[in-house]
Amino acid sequence: MEKYIINGGNRLTGEISILGAKNAVLPILAATVIGGNKSIISNIPNLRDVEIMKEILIALGCSVDGTGSTMVIDSKPLNQIIVPEELVREMRSSIIFMGAMLARTGEVIISYPGGCEIGPRPIDLHLKALRNMGAEIEESHGHLYCKTEGLKGADIQLDYPSVGATENIILAGVTAEGTTIIRNAAREPEIIDLQNYLNKSGARISGAGTSVITIEGVKNLRDVTHSIISDRIVAGTIMTAAAITGGDIIINNVIVDHVIGIIAKMKEAGVMIYSNGTSMKVTGPRRINPIEMLQTLPYPGFPTDMQAQMMALLSIANGTSIISETVFENRFKHAEELTRMGANIKTFGRVAVINGVKELTGAKTTAKDLRGGAALTLAGLVARGTTEVYNIHHIERGYEDLHLMLQKLGADIIKSN
Repeated sequence: MEKYIINGGNRLTGEISILGAKNAVLPILAATVIGGNKSIISNIPNLRDVEIMKEILIALGCSVDGTGSTMVIDSKPLNQIIVPEELVREMRSSIIFMGAMLARTGEVIISYPGGCEIGPRPIDLHLKALRNMGAEIEESHGHLYCKTEGLKGADIQLDYPSVGATENIILAGVTAEGTTIIRNAAREPEIIDLQNYLNKSGARISGAGTSVITIEGVKNLRDVTHSIISDRIVAGTIMTAAAITGGDIIINNVIVDHVIGIIAKMKEAGVMIYSNGTSMKVTGPRRINPIEMLQTLPYPGFPTDMQAQMMALLSIANGTSIISETVFENRFKHAEELTRMGANIKTFGRVAVINGVKELTGAKTTAKDLRGGAALTLAGLVARGTTEVYNIHHIERGYEDLHLMLQKLGADIIKSN
């Protein structure tokens, strides 16, 4: 089993560029099946989740080629309606093939999705919306059997601004008859990227990034070339690496507007940040300030995907911090592992109280999920002695060679069997 071995204590310095966003590329890869057209997509990170999406596309009959960070997908030969169960169970985002496949073939069979165990993430909003658009969905033996005689535009009010549900409705609405309106839509930047990709191929979507998105159905889509936006969570993780080690890092190819919520809390913790729109300089303080209350919220609030990394940072703050996790109910699994390293963290349901300690010490730790694994790696950078992080396959779902990025900045970290 692969692991990271980290010798803490090095101050990180240097310059780094951020690659494409995992949460942007996955729905765009699903979207490639809709029009039976060719898509050339660049700035794709080399991640396990991307590999799974590629395997799903191939299993559905699509042609997938490309080298490095570019993928060429021709969905014209698509000839299957069953999304392989073993792939769906590995990655939650695969559920967005529902909307895309209903738009393309009018039929899809897909199992309930898997992914990180960070609490229940029900797909009832997806199912309700697709049924409103004319899909018949039967749930049986862990599978969803979805069929439609033709999707029709609908006015959909989401009970919660779910990213996945918003994406599934957009994908279903692209070629639906009439106009689809999503109210209380998720506003994440990755949804804007999905809109931009689809509109380049001939879709008529407006409003992404706001709470009301309008999709006017079109009959055909054309070939398209698109570059994925940079990953705001990877940027936030590197910002935290600078902060926790008292380092000095220049981060390039970052869309600063996408990390405003992270910047605000970092500054509250005493981190110095200078930015110009596409790059930023992040300098960690001698001692981290505690944060009175950090609450995770849907975008543009503080992202749940940065909560674990901030907990690692606040574990060495000069005082007591409180984190309230409002998005997922089982997302404090890293707290127990950080405690093994000497952190003083108490969790009460969805609230964590972190009493900062003077130092963390190296320990053998286990990544329970993607972002929790990143948090343990960050803690290892500043801990006295050697830290081992096991189950790094979780980390590799969302970070391309995190250890190499950190090595480049001066960290003493290796990947080992």
